[in-house]
Amino acid sequence: MLGVRRFRGADCDTDHYLVVAKVRERLIVSKPAAQKFDGERFNLRKLNELEGRKQYQIEITNRFSAFENFSDGEDINRAWENIKEVIKTSAKESLGLHELKQHKPCFDEDCLGFLDQRKQAKMQWVQDPRQSNVDNLNNVKCEASRHFRTKRNILKIK
Repeated sequence: MLGVRRFRGADCDTDHYLVVAKVRERLIVSKPAAQKFDGERFNLRKLNELEGRKQYQIEITNRFSAFENFSDGEDINRAWENIKEVIKTSAKESLGLHELKQHKPCFDEDCLGFLDQRKQAKMQWVQDPRQSNVDNLNNVKCEASRHFRTKRNILKIK
């Protein structure tokens, strides 16, 4: 550990203070993690459908029949690159690329308003720790937590 510091003004929705520590780690990169991923994922679910499977079979047989016309005396590495490109282009054209899910953000202007209310209630409690301010802070915390939880659950359902 290089250093530790606490921040009393940070709002973490708790009676504890935020602590930040500087840590130095030495990590070894494993060989499989170091390999580059080209980012193309094909929509393999189309292979489960009869029409998609037949379209892929036709596409790949056409491309390999055109590929057989090349000379047999070429380098084995070059031949492998050609085969790999044939498979990739036929999969891209017949299957298409797999699209990742777009997650809707659950944090919006309403959530920002609840955070501001909670921060103001906490500051009021810190300045004047009467029971009415404690009750107000607990009520605002419950409202904010309820809002965040319902917002998150609604987005899980969709």
